[in-house]
Amino acid sequence: MLEVLRTVLPVLVMLIIGIICRRQGIISREGINALKNVVVNITLPAVLLSAFATTSYTFMDLAVPLIMFLICLAAWLIGKSAGRFLGMTSRFVPFLTTGFEAGMLGYALFTMLYGAERTAEFARIDLGQVLFVFTLYKILLAMDGSRKADAGSLIREMVLSPIILAIAAGVLIGATGLYRMLEPSGISGIFDACTDFIAAPTSAIILLTIGYDLVLKDIPWNLTGKVVALRLAIMLLLRTALVLLLRALWPEANLTDAVNIMFILPPPFVLPVFADDEQQRTYVASALSVSTLTAIIGFAVLAAL
Repeated sequence: MLEVLRTVLPVLVMLIIGIICRRQGIISREGINALKNVVVNITLPAVLLSAFATTSYTFMDLAVPLIMFLICLAAWLIGKSAGRFLGMTSRFVPFLTTGFEAGMLGYALFTMLYGAERTAEFARIDLGQVLFVFTLYKILLAMDGSRKADAGSLIREMVLSPIILAIAAGVLIGATGLYRMLEPSGISGIFDACTDFIAAPTSAIILLTIGYDLVLKDIPWNLTGKVVALRLAIMLLLRTALVLLLRALWPEANLTDAVNIMFILPPPFVLPVFADDEQQRTYVASALSVSTLTAIIGFAVLAAL
C-alpha cells in the first residue's frame, strides 16, 4: 500500500493543486497556456532527446513505429464504423477513439511508475503515434471539417515542431553511435546533466495543467459515456493484439508496460481546436475530461498491480 501511495499520491496532489489554482484564480488561463508551451517546446523535447539519444537501435526500432501507426489507423477506422453502427452522429467520434495524449500525460505517468531510466521504452511506442497524429490524423480532421487541409502548413508544423526536432536529433545522436563515442570523454555525462535538469519539472507541470483543465461539471454524461466506453473497448482490443504481436516478434523486448500506459491515455488534447461550434466543443472537451479521469484511474490500477 505504501508503494502504491508513493506512486499515485504525487499524481493526485498535483491534480488537486491544479484544480485549486483554477478555482481560487491563483493561475490564469493565460498562465496555464504558458506552462503548456513550456512543456511542449522545452521540457518534453528534452525528455525525448535524452530518451532517443541513449537508446540502442535495431530493426525493431524501425518496425514498432510503423506497427503503432497502423494500430492508430485501425482504431480510427473501427471507431468510424462502430460510431455509425451505434448511431453516434458526431464527426469527432473516430478521432476520439484513436491517438494518444502521450506528450501532455503519458510520459509523466510512465516515468512516475517505471522511472526515467525506462523512458526509451515508452518513446519507442510513442514515435509511431506521434507521426500518425502529426500527419494523417490532422489531415483527416481538416478534411472532415469546414477547414481546408493545407498540406504545406501541416508539413511545416510537423517538421518545425520541437517534439519532432528533438526526436530526430535524439535518433541521429543515438543511431550514429555519437552518444557512446562521447562517453569516454565524459561529454555524454554533461549532455545527460543538461537534459535531465531541463526535463525534471515536466511531470509536475503537466499534471498541474491537467488538474486545472479537469472540469467534470455540466458534462453530457449519456453522449460522453458512450464515446468513452467505445474508446476503451477499442483500446482493449488493439492493446491485446499489439502485445501478442510484439511478444511473438520480439519476445526479449520489454514493451508491455509502455503499451499498457499508452493505451489508457486519452485522445490528443488538441482536438477541441477543430470543433466548429460550441456544442461540438463541449462534447469533445467532455470526452477528453472523462477520458483523462479514466486514465488516472487506470494508472492507479497499474500502480497497484
